[in-house]
Amino acid sequence: MRLFRHWGLISLALLAMIAAGCGLLGQATCHTTELEWDDFLVINHITYSQNHDGTRPVTAEQLGERVGETSYMLNNHACAGHVSKNGDAAFLPVGTPVYSLQGYESDYRVAADNKVYEVTDNPNAATFGQLLDIEGKVRIVSLESEIDGSPIGDFSPEASSAFVRALLTLPYVGFDAVYEKIKHDNGIYLRLHLRDGTSFRMVFYPQGNAFANGAFGTDELKSLILSQRQHIKAAAGL
Repeated sequence: MRLFRHWGLISLALLAMIAAGCGLLGQATCHTTELEWDDFLVINHITYSQNHDGTRPVTAEQLGERVGETSYMLNNHACAGHVSKNGDAAFLPVGTPVYSLQGYESDYRVAADNKVYEVTDNPNAATFGQLLDIEGKVRIVSLESEIDGSPIGDFSPEASSAFVRALLTLPYVGFDAVYEKIKHDNGIYLRLHLRDGTSFRMVFYPQGNAFANGAFGTDELKSLILSQRQHIKAAAGL
């Protein structure tokens, strides 16, 4: 009888845990297979996302120093409310080494599993110049379709240089700070082509005068973007 009562109490406790959203041993229960993750990782308190459309597979010659390794894979393991921490990665297996890339500060780009990961948030950056290690490395800026991302045309060389100079001086405030200003806005798709043949996209929201990367623009920079956009679209017959 005592044994029955003992297991009865345990059963009630387990039912209470399940009702509270917990599984055996207090682990969270959730449908992890239904979640979709961006391909990101967190190393040294910096969050990076894979640059899948502007880079090529990384070769061994491009690797620099090892800067860390992953310690947790979110895919098929983490619940929707998971708070990311150092060592987290969406799809990289535990123990995947993370390296710096030749020619770039590791605060900006790293490599893992032969892929390039680019910074999306760095709490130590005060300006875009500190966030993006691209000074002297941009070949041209181009405009892309807001419908399918296809290329439309390039900024003039002078406008590209002026854009980068102004961009790198902007205070970095992070995505959360600009979100309220851009959430109902239509973005302008820009692509920065670097001298090493890689590129990355930036989205500018004219009504909020802000970049999704986490900075508010100046009136002069906004005017430059809009004038180049108008010129490029007119030349393309759009």
